[in-house]
Amino acid sequence: MTDAEPLLRARGVGRAFRRAVALDGVDVAVGAGESVAVLGPNGAGKTTLLRILAGVDHATSGAVDRPARGIAWVPQRPAVYPQLTARENVAFFASLAGVDSGGVMDGADLDSFAGRRADRLSTGTLQRLNIACALVAGPRVLLLDEPTSTLSPDQRVRLWAWLADLRARDALTVVFSTQSVDEAARHAGRCLVIAHGRVVFD
Repeated sequence: MTDAEPLLRARGVGRAFRRAVALDGVDVAVGAGESVAVLGPNGAGKTTLLRILAGVDHATSGAVDRPARGIAWVPQRPAVYPQLTARENVAFFASLAGVDSGGVMDGADLDSFAGRRADRLSTGTLQRLNIACALVAGPRVLLLDEPTSTLSPDQRVRLWAWLADLRARDALTVVFSTQSVDEAARHAGRCLVIAHGRVVFD
């Protein structure tokens, strides 16, 4: 990260459930335009950290400083409406954000699938729609939970090419969780390794 003020920061973040501690005093600072991979085994706390950074879950201790213009959260399971078409999903999420959907469909290479219901899209196309719906509000930070875990190799290539274009064009900050060291090495400028709810490597 550069010496500039972090765009997103977690300070001493903890998350405890009834009998388990998911996160224990995690400090994370992410600068504008960074691509950061969050690595760790299942149950390490990756998803919990991303959910707290996104503001969809709460920390039981510590604090998170977020950018004023917002964060986009993309869960591992697509969070779109299966009975709506691709175009209708994008338009719906744009209306929730009070914005125009703009060129999101074209940028996500979804124009040829615009009239197709989400539950009839391929896995890779559905993931692009999932991300497109998160991007309509023009966030500064995109948080993705294992975005390629269900994708084929060619679908992964297309997805990462699209995200690289967004970062280059819009200075988008990307933070993604993964269990693939190769994926982290290829697509992140920085890696965080989480084990037992703690950051063990940055």
